[in-house]
Parts: sequence; C-alpha cells; structure tokens
Amino acid sequence: MKICVLVKEVPDAAVEKRIDPATGRLDRSGERNLNPYDTHAIEAAMQIREGGTVEVEEIVAVTMGPESAVRALHKAVSLGADRSVQLTDDALAGSDVAATGYALAKTLESESPDLVLLGQQSDDGECYTIGAVVADHLKMPSLTQVIKMDVGNDGPPTLRCERQAEYGYDTVQIELPAVISVGDAINEPRYPSLKAIMGARKKPLEAVATGDIGIEAGMVGEEGSRVQCGDFHDPEAKPAGRIIEDEDTNETVEQIVAWLEERKLI
Repeated sequence: MKICVLVKEVPDAAVEKRIDPATGRLDRSGERNLNPYDTHAIEAAMQIREGGTVEVEEIVAVTMGPESAVRALHKAVSLGADRSVQLTDDALAGSDVAATGYALAKTLESESPDLVLLGQQSDDGECYTIGAVVADHLKMPSLTQVIKMDVGNDGPPTLRCERQAEYGYDTVQIELPAVISVGDAINEPRYPSLKAIMGARKKPLEAVATGDIGIEAGMVGEEGSRVQCGDFHDPEAKPAGRIIEDEDTNETVEQIVAWLEERKLI
C-alpha cells in the first residue's frame, strides 16, 4: 500500500490573522508552521504501517505552496513520512479551494496512491472541503471527520471507518483507493525525535511545477478560482464598557439593575 498525506504550511497560531487589502488574500508574512490538523493524518498513516495488517511500502507527504512550504514538508518527514513532493509555481498564487483541489489531484495522479489522508481542516482557511474536491477529481470515494480506521485485507483492501456526524457516529466500510479526511480525535500525534528532525532534510524531496504534471493554466490561480473576494475591512470597534465603582453597595446594585432593565435583560 502507498499512502499520500496532504499537508499545508499555515500561519502560526500565535500570529494574528489578517487579509492583505492589496491582494484580498491572507497575509502570510509572519511565522509559519505545519498545519496542526495534518499531523493527525500523518500519525494515522504511521499507525496503519505499524499495525501490520497491510504492508505500507511508503508514506509520501504532498503539499502545494511557495518555497517556504518546504519547512512543513521537513516537519512531515520528521513525523514519519518517507519522502515528500512540493507543488510550487507562481501560477498557483491566488488559487481558491476548487483550484487548489484540482492542482493537488493532478499532483497525486503522478503518485498513484492507494490511500490519501489529510486533516479535517486547515488552521487558516478552515473550509473543510479540500478532501472532497480532491476525491472528485481523482474519482475516488471520500469520507470526512473520520475518527477511527481499521484496515481489512480479505480480498480487495478496505477501510472500516467511524466518522463523526451531526446526530452521532457513522460506521462505513470503503474500498480503496480513497480519500479520507481525519478528525483531530482520531489520535494523539507523536513528537518527532531529535534524530528524525536532523535527518528530515536528507530525505528525498521532489519539487514540481504546473507544467511538469499537466496542470491547465486556466484551472488554477485567480483565473481558475470560482471565489471572488470583495472589500475587506476591520470590524467596528466596540464601545468601551462602563465601570461602576463599589463605593456604596446599594447604589451600585441599583445602577446595575437599571442598566439591565434599560436593555430589557431583566
């Protein structure tokens, strides 16, 4: 079995998210890290390998992003991936989820994976839908919010998955190849060892451009995106709150009650 794990470089959680008004895109100039939700997908791939039910020949981390995204791939490799592939090209700038899903699917086609794993969402866009878009282009079945996977090897390879739903849990058996978006409740990602961190840069990393894998120029970037961004502005500042000093308890209570009654809260 060959497993591809989709990963993404995202702004660090401590960085305040803002939209660049000049481009209408997320400002990514600050500190960036591997999307934390994708670490659960890497761990899921490692657990399938270590489970021994099926032989996993290799785990490949795949990303689309600028040159700096190589750091996310190094982190993915330190967590267990055997090698990585980076789709990077100026023509991809401004791609929405539809264009990104198409580009990632074209990248995965060249890898011919038996299983594609990814986190349930990215820590920046949080659209939850990239797995479904990729699966549609690859003509593979797809499941989202998966919190448990058991591999079956009786006949064609299958996965028995438990997924979170609005009303409880679904148990679904799915034949491979497939695209699975895992929830963060599926596992507790391991910490990379110092040896793995130091050796990550030595693992094979293949950089590909749109022309290398047959991506149509009109299907990516701003031209290939279906979402058009409008005007962005900061939310209106909230008025300062009122502070009531507790000099006279009875008077303070009366002021609070009057304030609540004025707003029909009592």
